[in-house]
Amino acid sequence: MWVSHFQQPLYKIIRKTVGAHLLLRSGKNNLITDISGIFVGNSYDEELRSGVTVIMPDCRCVASIDIRGGGTGTRDTELLSPDGTVEKVDGIVLAGGSAFGLDAAGGVMHHLQKTGKGLPIKGIKVPIVPQAILFDLLNGGNKDWAGQPPYWQLGYEAASNPKKNFKLGNNGAGYGAIAGNIKGGLGSASIYVPELDITVGAIAAVNSAGSVLIPGTKAFYAWDMELENEFGGILPPENFDKAIIAVPKHSSLHENTTLAVVATDANLTKSETRRLAIISQNGLSRAIRPSSTPLDGDIVFAISTGEKNIDDKVTKIGTLGAHAANCLGRSVARAVYEAETLGKISSYQDLQDNDEN
Repeated sequence: MWVSHFQQPLYKIIRKTVGAHLLLRSGKNNLITDISGIFVGNSYDEELRSGVTVIMPDCRCVASIDIRGGGTGTRDTELLSPDGTVEKVDGIVLAGGSAFGLDAAGGVMHHLQKTGKGLPIKGIKVPIVPQAILFDLLNGGNKDWAGQPPYWQLGYEAASNPKKNFKLGNNGAGYGAIAGNIKGGLGSASIYVPELDITVGAIAAVNSAGSVLIPGTKAFYAWDMELENEFGGILPPENFDKAIIAVPKHSSLHENTTLAVVATDANLTKSETRRLAIISQNGLSRAIRPSSTPLDGDIVFAISTGEKNIDDKVTKIGTLGAHAANCLGRSVARAVYEAETLGKISSYQDLQDNDEN
């Protein structure tokens, strides 16, 4: 049985002391878009049970990537290596559809080119939009498309409608996602770090092989990262086994991947942004167990808008990365917490209402 804060005063004390949470606060909307200049566009097809999410800065941003999963599908990600020539990107694309979903970046590029964005090359502009995909082909949606797969159009639609506020759960790349054996989705979170005067945000499409819940409970593995009861405030039992790791019994193995983007307004170089992505992966490993398996294509992109300078970055980037990891873990939990039942795929809320797991 899960327990509430009121049933466990000891854990209330623990939560107050972990990570100086009382001194921290999420951004205005608790979304990656709390970072100035960052927008997010989403599109999905209900019959297809799949969709696309585009992270769109209003100016070109320094970006890098860290890949941990064993079954990744990507486009234009090699250029994000620190030794790559291209420093900045015009957007990041997350999509369902497995390899078919890689068409989405083409639709995004078309929209960006129409609006005059891209890398200038001898009089023309080429939009740089790295992409990663997740596997949602077997979630019960109608994938029997006639002719061209729909992801190019979904990418174009997502890029055409960037917003500061957007729905979590069944939306964008997370529309048809499954987390272990319950409904996954799209999640996001942010945090303002007062000692650095920096904002960090994350967004994740959670379609994991591993579980986000402590077995036998409704408590999230990310419980100790939570701010302001953003995913229900449910605590694990006092005596729960912290070492327990188990793939859910009915997890859809071979049909997985969690995709994420972390962002900050700190002015980082490409190699520093890469380090931010590396540290942020800790958020996935703390919020999903197991993660980065041979069956997952787990990827974390990182972007820097460069709005604010910080000194002594060699030491402070560790702090920045720790907050980014927490944001990512919280985003994972929020994705599942906000998701809705889709067909035969039950949501967290339905499991909670029925008090079963």
